[in-house]
Amino acid sequence: MELYALPLHEARRLLETGEVSSVALTESVLARIEAVEPKVQSYLTLDREGALRQAEQADIARKNGQGGPLCGIPLAIKDVLCTTTMPTTCGSRILENFVAPYEATVVTKLAEAGSVLVGKLAMDEFAMGSTSENCAFKVPHNPWKLGYVAGGSSGGSAAAVAADECFASLGSDTGGSIRQPASLCGTVGMKPTYGRVSRYGLVAFASSLDQVGPLTKEVRDCALMMNAISGHDPKDSTSIKLDVPDFTASLQDGLKGVKIGLPREYFVQGLDPEVDRAVRDGIRMLQEAGAELVEVTLPHTDYCVAVYYLIAPAEASSNLARFDGVRYGYRDRSADSLIEMYNRTRSQGFGDEVKRRILIGTYALSSGYYDAYYKKASQVRTLIKDDFAKAFAHCDLMVSPVCPTPAWKIGDKADDPLALYLSDILTLSANLAGVPGMSVPCGFSSDGLPIGLQLQAAHFNEEILLRAAYNLEQRAGVVGKKPVIA
Repeated sequence: MELYALPLHEARRLLETGEVSSVALTESVLARIEAVEPKVQSYLTLDREGALRQAEQADIARKNGQGGPLCGIPLAIKDVLCTTTMPTTCGSRILENFVAPYEATVVTKLAEAGSVLVGKLAMDEFAMGSTSENCAFKVPHNPWKLGYVAGGSSGGSAAAVAADECFASLGSDTGGSIRQPASLCGTVGMKPTYGRVSRYGLVAFASSLDQVGPLTKEVRDCALMMNAISGHDPKDSTSIKLDVPDFTASLQDGLKGVKIGLPREYFVQGLDPEVDRAVRDGIRMLQEAGAELVEVTLPHTDYCVAVYYLIAPAEASSNLARFDGVRYGYRDRSADSLIEMYNRTRSQGFGDEVKRRILIGTYALSSGYYDAYYKKASQVRTLIKDDFAKAFAHCDLMVSPVCPTPAWKIGDKADDPLALYLSDILTLSANLAGVPGMSVPCGFSSDGLPIGLQLQAAHFNEEILLRAAYNLEQRAGVVGKKPVIA
């Protein structure tokens, strides 16, 4: 097996035993990127020289008995996380050449763990989208079937991991943007509990919903990444002071005594038959591992899409007001007045989907409409959160599909924003409730496209998700299967 194809935990073991060097791993990944990136299109920025320099430093640190738990492992991150050594574009023309003056906390944590940062990955503009087609610079392709979407908004993060262009990546999840592309690309993806991982240096889309999380080749890799990025950060006022467990300790065989809830609202008409089959096969495997099934209900599920698409655009409208062409980013220089400069800068710098959501959000927050829309949506959000609390009183975790369908052709839904919004219908609620969620590969469609199974648990109970995911992974027979990128 080529070095780039190894899972993170195996690459880590070889580094620890001295069988390979970080330079060798990094050179293998860079060669892989050179070979497949013209087809996959997952990287917006690639720092070859910086990566090799970091790899050399990692090898020296390891020889001296130093280096963190990810010392020498080549990783990549979604281009929504601030870095001082590379541009942070958020997939938008308005930030095309912007280099941040500070670094995201998770980026600092990965550096402290000794990892090698290879580059930054393609995404929907400002994380607004479900396919990464809204990226201003390139559209990542699904490695399993070129010409098909990689999902969004962390499409580049999922595609790069699936194509072995890095050993793991970071994405952000506001309404399913880690779990949905993980499902479509056949990777493991986790959205941690809101507050578990620092958001400092994550360019905000919707501040009460955004969360940073890992996309990995295997469940053990996910646990290792969670160990590295979790923990309290005084720079983030929403970060929770809570000890970080060793997430790898939860990777135990067997689920005896674990109750798994099946939300009746998530297995409905409109679900692709192949997704339904694969997910039910996954549920059967969890039962074989010893889990007990119980039916639960989330009665306010029907309101999730409406609530999300009021709250998220409202927060985006507020957050994106800072991109005015004055302090940083793109500026239209042909305007004769300040107001005209604002209008032209934002009209030219933002893409259609971002402008659409800003308009929705501004309307929802405007005088005379705030109570009817944003306030009411916030009240229903509380009911949705209560639904989860009541459900978890009867089970340890819940299982459902991630996305109603496997991946589709690039462009197929580009002219139908509502259809794209509905592709997130099964993932939005975890963000509204703030609970952790995870996508784990459980099978393939007849066309050879991956299908993921979604796991959700109560607040700060990522360990039970990882345990269930590990048991599914051991039984699903998906590990080790790789896309052939022709």
